[in-house]
Amino acid sequence: MLIAFSVSPLGGESDSVAEAVAEAVRVVRESGLPNETNAMFTLVEGEWDEVMAVVKKATEAVQAAAPRVSLVLKADIRPGFTGQMATKVERVEAHLREL
Repeated sequence: MLIAFSVSPLGGESDSVAEAVAEAVRVVRESGLPNETNAMFTLVEGEWDEVMAVVKKATEAVQAAAPRVSLVLKADIRPGFTGQMATKVERVEAHLREL
């Protein structure tokens, strides 16, 4: 399973979300699951229960810093496939080289 998620605080004392988001990313990185963070989302790959546990823990980390939290999650559920975080991009790049 490959997921892309974004979790951020709403409300609170500051307009900046970087510190709370950093805590969520720390949770993901400490999970040991394959992951990648970009400007909008964090990708995590693994089995359903382990990935969802990481999302929950990351969300709880942000909740510690804000009275309200926004969570956006997108999942690619494809049993039997692993390494899709890189493989999906490689397939697109291969098509682009053909053009």
